[in-house]
Amino acid sequence: MNKDIGLNCAVLSKVGAIIGFVMLASCANTSDSKFNSGAPASSEELIAGLQIVDCLLPGQLRKLGNMSYLSPRRPIKTTAADCNLRGGEYVAYDRADYKTALKIWLPTAEQGDAEAQLAVGEIFEKGLGTEPNYEAAVLWYQKAAIQGNKSAQFNLGTMYEQGLGVAQDKMQALNLYREAWGMPADSVIFQEAARSEQQALRIELETQLAAKNDQLALIQRQLAAQKKLLAKQAKTGANAGGSAAEVATLTQVVQALQTDRANVEVQLSTIPRLRTPAASLKSSPAPATTATEIKVADMDFGRYYALIIGNRNYAQLEQLETPLNDAREVGEILEKQYGFQVQLLLDTDRLTVMKAINELHSVLGENDNLLIYYAGHGSMINVGERDTGYWLPINADPPPNDASWVSNEFVSNHLGRIQAKRVLVIADSCYGGLLSSAPGHLFFGQTSAAGSADYIKYKLPRRSRLLLSSGGDKPVIDEGGQGHSVFAQELIDALRSNVKVLSAPDLYASIRGPVKARAAVNQFIQEPVYKSIKGAGHEVGDFFFVPTSLSQ
Repeated sequence: MNKDIGLNCAVLSKVGAIIGFVMLASCANTSDSKFNSGAPASSEELIAGLQIVDCLLPGQLRKLGNMSYLSPRRPIKTTAADCNLRGGEYVAYDRADYKTALKIWLPTAEQGDAEAQLAVGEIFEKGLGTEPNYEAAVLWYQKAAIQGNKSAQFNLGTMYEQGLGVAQDKMQALNLYREAWGMPADSVIFQEAARSEQQALRIELETQLAAKNDQLALIQRQLAAQKKLLAKQAKTGANAGGSAAEVATLTQVVQALQTDRANVEVQLSTIPRLRTPAASLKSSPAPATTATEIKVADMDFGRYYALIIGNRNYAQLEQLETPLNDAREVGEILEKQYGFQVQLLLDTDRLTVMKAINELHSVLGENDNLLIYYAGHGSMINVGERDTGYWLPINADPPPNDASWVSNEFVSNHLGRIQAKRVLVIADSCYGGLLSSAPGHLFFGQTSAAGSADYIKYKLPRRSRLLLSSGGDKPVIDEGGQGHSVFAQELIDALRSNVKVLSAPDLYASIRGPVKARAAVNQFIQEPVYKSIKGAGHEVGDFFFVPTSLSQ
């Protein structure tokens, strides 16, 4: 840790070891397991039971008239303890291996099950103990997307946006996000987003075209000069070997530039020019009354829950200054100003954090909202070409010993399991952005339209799994915000001063610049990141902060 600026992270550890699968076992037959015996379980066994695993449930004995038959085995994602109780088979592991994970999901995926096809795509994209196979991931995402699986449509969109396994195509990505959103192609919001992306692409292509023309003009002048020199040498009988070779090379360069220019012109010609101006979106109508659920006019936002985690006093790591203040202040604002039911965990160990996240599954309903806020040390471990992020509880060992750390994979796996419609994770820790591999991509509505009634009505029915990180995959400052971190101070100010329905994109837009400025004052570079959490069931939804003053 750098004491001068108070970095909110543990020492960076780069290790290349991958801890593989341990065994493949049918839990129903494990007689000595603490999960199904009367013996008290140790904390490590409890933690193992809370891990999300690929579980293959046994077939069910069914009767059809006088005939009995066994139904096919069914793959699900659930906790190891739940898989055990249901007699399922799973792999006990720390970090997954794609071959054994595929063994669980591939047979069902090959039979045409869209959820299984989505799972196979995610296995190939993550790599799971080997290098990612993006081409295979795209293939399986396409199979599930054709069947209308919204998560697959979204994941496939991110592949097109980043150019992973396919040629980069932002308009294709935009269309896939629209399909995941369930929005018609002629909707006002999509047309606005499409026009904005088309305009950005047009500017980019026109810049490329101008550069190609300049390069071509320069090379053609050089070519003309060399041809003139070659003709002069031919008249005088001088050796023209060098000039002839240069003319041949310049001619090839001209042909290549002409081909490149033609390709850019073709791309540019496919972008339509519209005479119609962009339609304006009306603001939200007046609010209506609500009781336990928050409602504004005819929009039902559901119930709001927050799990707030602040870790300051570490047993074996350097203590921090602001996480407890940050957690208390954020929790108080969410509870009093926005009607959240808040669970506050201060100076918490690994088991308590993992149990709290696991228990959300039994608390949250299909139209509920969940915000998880984490402030404390964070770290990362390099696994091959991928960096894996962690939250560090107060009982965490120093790097590289990650045995008591909470992995990003644990968090994202549970986010995919819970029923809540809308989830936002706010991580104020070093490397917090590693919770998601998605790009900070083409979100619809990262403009003033994000607060409009039309935008909210489109977004509200869609699942969201979103991340707002204080500094992406970089270290962040622990202090610099008047008793809070630079990020927490801007977040608190934005939430406290807000009086309208505030979307997550607008919250991000309002704090991004001020956080950069505060960090710069402290001689540090820090920029928040906002993106979706892939592999957790995101469907291009959004998260909204609704002041209780708007509901009656």
